[in-house]
Amino acid sequence: MLIDPLRRWWRWTLVALLLPVAAAWIVGSIAERRALNALEMQAGTDARLRQALFQSEVARFRLLPLALAGDRDLPAALVAAGEARLALNRKLEGLATTTGAAAIYVLDRQGRAIAASNWRTSRSFVGQDYAFRPYYRLAERDGAASQFGLGTVSRKPGLYLSRRVDHDGVIVVKLEFDRIERQWRQAEGITFVTDDMGVILVTSRPDWRFRTTRPMSPAVTKRLQAELKSGPGSLRPLPFGLANERRRVRLSPSSEQMVHAALSPADGWRLHLLAPAARQVRGAVRSAQFAAAFAVLALIGVAWGIAERWRRRAVQVAAAAARTIELEAAVAARTGELRREMDERVASEARAETLREGLRQANRLATLGQITASVAHETAQPVAAIRTYAVNSERLLDRGDENQVRANLQAIGRLADRIGTVTAELRGFARKGTGDIQPIALAEAMDGALLILKGRLAGINLSIPPIPPELRVMAGKVRLEQVLVNLLQNAAEALAGQRYATITVSIRQAGAYLLVDIADNGPGIAPTVADRIFTPFVTSRASGLGLGLVIALDIMTDMDGNLELIPSDHGACFRLKLRRPA
Repeated sequence: MLIDPLRRWWRWTLVALLLPVAAAWIVGSIAERRALNALEMQAGTDARLRQALFQSEVARFRLLPLALAGDRDLPAALVAAGEARLALNRKLEGLATTTGAAAIYVLDRQGRAIAASNWRTSRSFVGQDYAFRPYYRLAERDGAASQFGLGTVSRKPGLYLSRRVDHDGVIVVKLEFDRIERQWRQAEGITFVTDDMGVILVTSRPDWRFRTTRPMSPAVTKRLQAELKSGPGSLRPLPFGLANERRRVRLSPSSEQMVHAALSPADGWRLHLLAPAARQVRGAVRSAQFAAAFAVLALIGVAWGIAERWRRRAVQVAAAAARTIELEAAVAARTGELRREMDERVASEARAETLREGLRQANRLATLGQITASVAHETAQPVAAIRTYAVNSERLLDRGDENQVRANLQAIGRLADRIGTVTAELRGFARKGTGDIQPIALAEAMDGALLILKGRLAGINLSIPPIPPELRVMAGKVRLEQVLVNLLQNAAEALAGQRYATITVSIRQAGAYLLVDIADNGPGIAPTVADRIFTPFVTSRASGLGLGLVIALDIMTDMDGNLELIPSDHGACFRLKLRRPA
């Protein structure tokens, strides 16, 4: 029985719609599981990094009470007041400033503070009675103790580390975690640390402090509130369950899913990280679903085309057998069909060539994206100099100094020309050009670099020998200025806050080359960074891009020169190797 063509068309249309949907759902489920597993691994890695930061912060202070217990000024201060306690106060004050401890203080046998690092302040601990504190009682009994709680004077939370000393005294060091909590807040996710009772002590969410990850009995709650000094209403459980074995949680029924990673740093404490999962998982699922649906649609289209082609061929064969008398017409029809197929193939090849050209264009755009950061880096200094000259010109106009304003405007013009040259070199990069290399005066390139960095080098002792006007090197003037500006700016940034900041430039000949050394008396470059200093995105400064030296080395190589880091006992020294005219 023949199937009605319309019914057959609807059947295949329904299949073509349902198959991509089913494939997208199946692949999306698999992609969601994989994305969540990958996110769990990433959360575990992030949790380990934050655990290491937390452990290093606590470890810095654990040995401090032990070291102070042997201090020779302690026995005298515990036995008698007067000068001995005044000296101890000053010593604790300096030690707290050096180590970053929130407070360091000494308790006598009655638990009263006799000396403290904050003895000068209005909230001094001196004279305060801390005999009720568990860290005092436990140190008296066991020799050493630690306790987390709110300060009775400062009302700030912290970890108290105590140790018994000779002559019945106790030394106490308080560690606050404000810096770590700020870093956690700046990072993605929610990070917090709980004790062995599940009480949240250190957290990137201040409103979670002194809440618990599981319910407690009223008796335990009352006892912990007294020990922590957390006050009434504290130690309430979080609104969501957080058993240690759970890997995914929701803060509320309407909130997004979060991945939970937990580690145990030390002393029964446990670090938790809640990483948001919605954005990453949603993107992975949508991409996988789109790819699956597109692949199924493509397969359906190919199958449909093949079936249709076979159907047409079958009709043609049947028609040829039935109409032998119309052989010539059938041959002509077949010839026309073959011609159409050839045209389709030619069109297909043309489309393929168009696609390949599109891919090549995408590759060029990717390359352009990589050098965009370089262009921003190279134009930053001229733009900053233009801003400085413009602000200075406003002040000079107010004073009526038109000559100096005119000089500033001329300098701004030269800097604008420099930016234009840099962007022109960007177009040259796209054409694989290296720029004109010709004999130029080294003094002119140095003067151009100093013009750009005039404001940045203020307050720095700049030692440059006189450069003869006839001293020439093979280079491009603006490109050599780029290198000099980069090296001088790096030296100036390394000298920020340095007393007697000095940049020294030395020049000497070495055969067919001229060697220019630029050295500073700053902190120098760490050995771990020095080996990779000319690698993209490697930098020793938190605000640096790690591209300046890479660009400078490329420029020097194009000019048949070189740039290298010279070992130095003090500060950093970079050497330019410039070819002299023949």
